Amino acid sequence: MVTLEPMRWWHIDAIVPVEAQLFAPEPWSARAFWSELAQLQTRHYLVALDGTAVVGWAGLCDYPDEAFVQTMAVAPAHQRTGLGARLLAALLEEAARRGQRTVSLEVRADNEPAQRLYARHGFTRLGVRKGYYRGVDGWVMTRRA
Repeated sequence: MVTLEPMRWWHIDAIVPVEAQLFAPEPWSARAFWSELAQLQTRHYLVALDGTAVVGWAGLCDYPDEAFVQTMAVAPAHQRTGLGARLLAALLEEAARRGQRTVSLEVRADNEPAQRLYARHGFTRLGVRKGYYRGVDGWVMTRRA
């Protein structure tokens, strides 16, 4: 059974290789994850654990006027199991707990499965960042509660 729990520094070594597999050529580095975890007041990061194995993660930034999904990933062997939806729902719950009514994110224009997931959770496309992902456009999607 996959469980969700707060991301801690000891999870980073397990995350980085999967991050590289999923998001090459622009994966987050271990340093980027460390930096995010150090910002306790404005960040909320989760890992999905299958036993002790990290099989997914997600992070939220709490800005003054909106929350922003910083990252979300599910290891290939656990994709299409509903885990992405669980992670996203947990981030949305945290945003609501923090009083945020608006949550935004960026997604690659060619990542249709992620776009469908976000749309199912009430996100709509509000903008495009041309070439944001090394030549691939990034869609800005927002959900207002």
